[in-house]
Amino acid sequence: MPPSPPFNFHEPPSAVSLEEAEDEPHDPFLAKLIGYPHSSADAVRVAEQRFRRELEKQLGADVLPAMRAFQNASESSDTDLTKSEIALAARWVKAYDAARTAGFRDLGDTDEAYFEVKAA
Repeated sequence: MPPSPPFNFHEPPSAVSLEEAEDEPHDPFLAKLIGYPHSSADAVRVAEQRFRRELEKQLGADVLPAMRAFQNASESSDTDLTKSEIALAARWVKAYDAARTAGFRDLGDTDEAYFEVKAA
């Protein structure tokens, strides 16, 4: 059993307030593997978790803004977008590709399968 941390009688124990608990990040997006029929539910769940983790690693809190910038860029001309929107859309492409690679790591790749990302 690991040793317990020292107890200081002069300091009150730290507690998480309700405000701090509410500030914890919530899942702002969902990722679902679509069109991959050759795997078990557990393998799909693990692939989706890997995909999410890599997307969050690449984009941090910008997952949804980057996805929206990419969607806007896909539906608009370059002249309708700001430089920051174009840059954010480019980050999405790079991050999605890295996340897709991570997600398919143990599944193999198929042309039909993809990860769908939606706001939660």
